[in-house]
Amino acid sequence: MADEKIKTPLLDELESGPWPSFVREIKRAEETSPVCTDLLGQLEQSYQEKVGHWKHGGIVGVLGYGGGVIGRYSDLPDKFPNVAHFHTMRVNQPSGWFYTSDAIRTLCDIWERHGSGLTNMHGSTGDIIFLGTKTDELEPTFKELTEAGFDLGGSGSCMRTPSACVGQARCEWACYDTMALCNDLTHEYQDELHRPPFPYKFKIKCSGCPNDCVASIARADLSVIGTWQDDIQQDDVAVAEYAAAGLDIQKDVCDRCPTRCMSWDGAKLTIENSECVRCMHCINVMPKALRPGKERGATLLIGAKAPIVQGALLSSVLVPFVPADELMDTLKELISRVWEFWDEYGKNRERVGELIQRVGMANFLDAIGLDPAPEMVTAPRDNPYIFFQKDEGGE
Repeated sequence: MADEKIKTPLLDELESGPWPSFVREIKRAEETSPVCTDLLGQLEQSYQEKVGHWKHGGIVGVLGYGGGVIGRYSDLPDKFPNVAHFHTMRVNQPSGWFYTSDAIRTLCDIWERHGSGLTNMHGSTGDIIFLGTKTDELEPTFKELTEAGFDLGGSGSCMRTPSACVGQARCEWACYDTMALCNDLTHEYQDELHRPPFPYKFKIKCSGCPNDCVASIARADLSVIGTWQDDIQQDDVAVAEYAAAGLDIQKDVCDRCPTRCMSWDGAKLTIENSECVRCMHCINVMPKALRPGKERGATLLIGAKAPIVQGALLSSVLVPFVPADELMDTLKELISRVWEFWDEYGKNRERVGELIQRVGMANFLDAIGLDPAPEMVTAPRDNPYIFFQKDEGGE
């Protein structure tokens, strides 16, 4: 069937409109890969029948690794033989997704020799995704990847491939070196990445500032989000220039501050830094006038995930501030405590955030040896696991 063009009227509709189409790209790949013809045929049939025709492949992988390969088989192997096996390989991306042109050519050449040639740059965890190969091509692909200096990423109930924004390589707001931390974490936890030991997946994402360009607060079990501890750096001359250029500082800056910690009298911008929650809005609007403070580091948050077993969760603050030069040591100690408790009490396919929901934040904090902090509280009367004594400032 792969030698003939398959009619795909439903998929053709996805090529219309102004946006890039994955269908168009697969059709282009048809010119060199018969796998793509059968892939389009099976997908068209799925659209017609409103039934998916992929079945999970169970355990497939490379020798010595328990992760990095996602098994996929077609349940229509006789009709579409070129996608009877269609395994996906995850390749560990370089920190910040920086490549040379030669590296990308090397990856594409390897995949055209051993797989469909289709790639996804990048998967939601950050990996380079190689889409579609046969079981007997897994080991040869892995051999060529490692010889070229690449490794597989994480899949299954393991630590997934850490990812990071470009950080200080290109961004002036980065409060710590995200790429160095991501690289160090990747090397530190090779066993946990390649040999799944956990109740379910565990993701670490490193964002250089509260803009959170890798969306760690929504997707990472452990979020490392850059922040600062002192006052916002302020250039009053530049603020005046923004006002003179027509920026409505009261409307577009002060009124949109979530804690209303800023005031503008028409000539002077005043910031009550003790009330600032580091949302970055004012800095994003007036980047020439305002900058993050000089005492930089990161906030560590726990428990985000997408909706799978239960609903979506956003991260909760775990450690309000860690200086930049202490991040790696602090993370190693914290991660070991979290993993020990999760490994002992987590249920099958239960993420850390769901475990915290089940046992309660108070019990979780007690188990990992952390004291509660005010930054953990979103709405004080809704978070009864924190109690302040009179000698601690309570009334």
